[in-house]
Amino acid sequence: MSPTHLPLSEQIHARLTERLQPSALRVVDESAAHAGHMGANDSGQGTHMRVSIASPLFNGISRVQRHRLVYDALQDFIDQGLHALAIELI
Repeated sequence: MSPTHLPLSEQIHARLTERLQPSALRVVDESAAHAGHMGANDSGQGTHMRVSIASPLFNGISRVQRHRLVYDALQDFIDQGLHALAIELI
């Protein structure tokens, strides 16, 4: 597991790098834009993430299977309160 002292976006970046060996990866914390929405917290961080990712592991599999790989890699973050995850396959 990634060190918890890092911002969640960096923990997610590290996890996806480790598990999916991306050729391109960007993780953006969009939580502040969702203040007051369901799942938001008082800090304005760590609840709504956008991931843009390309990986050679995606070759030959469907879009749904690619999304499943990302969700599977991040399941423990979801279990710990990550409320929304937008995935852009690039």
